[in-house]
Amino acid sequence: MGKDGFRCVECNEKAPELHRDYSNGILKITICESCQKPVDKYIEYDPVIILIDAILCKTQAFRHILFNTSLNIQWKLCVFCLLCEAYLRWSLLHGTEQSSDPADIIRYTKEWEFYGMFGLAALELSAFCIAVLLFLMVVVGGLQGATLDLRLLLRALLLSCYGKVLLIPAVIWEHDHSPLCLGLIKMFVLTSNSQAIRVILNSSRRLSLLAVCVGLLSETCVAQASEKLLWSAQDILTFD
Repeated sequence: MGKDGFRCVECNEKAPELHRDYSNGILKITICESCQKPVDKYIEYDPVIILIDAILCKTQAFRHILFNTSLNIQWKLCVFCLLCEAYLRWSLLHGTEQSSDPADIIRYTKEWEFYGMFGLAALELSAFCIAVLLFLMVVVGGLQGATLDLRLLLRALLLSCYGKVLLIPAVIWEHDHSPLCLGLIKMFVLTSNSQAIRVILNSSRRLSLLAVCVGLLSETCVAQASEKLLWSAQDILTFD
């Protein structure tokens, strides 16, 4: 981060530094000139505590992660979550086909349906992000005349999808998941998305929720259209 690239986790004011390094390894946390509180208290916290606060969708934790760290794992996290989601969908597709033969597992992993599910999940995520960014460009950039950092917004959206990691237990214990469980995971991810938008734009909760709703509507439309195309293609192949 460069000068004035940091933010106070309490009041969102810009700060030139998070701490000052004195001799003999002595660090002193910078005090915010606006709210007279530590600019970033999380630099002294254990990563587990930061993760817990992020799961609780605390604004301070989101500001720390999005503004005051150089965390650039959003693309790796995105691919990992898409793989989990694709495998979960693929397992649901073949949920009724159970076999004790290990050779069937190898054969099934080579089927094109898994890659189709991965592509479908990636397409839905792309539709969600594009719709959210376009909506914010129109409302915030166009109507309100504010400047948007689209790269930072995209990074925030991808990082806030970390809740999809909760799909891992559903992948491991594939017979123990339920629609209610998957729905709760989806709701948690959307809540995190909304909080990330709110933190980046320093906007109202209403605007961030509306942006997420627009993205969800776009994602749902793409999912339904893709499902119809897949069923149509399958019928044509079956007919041939």
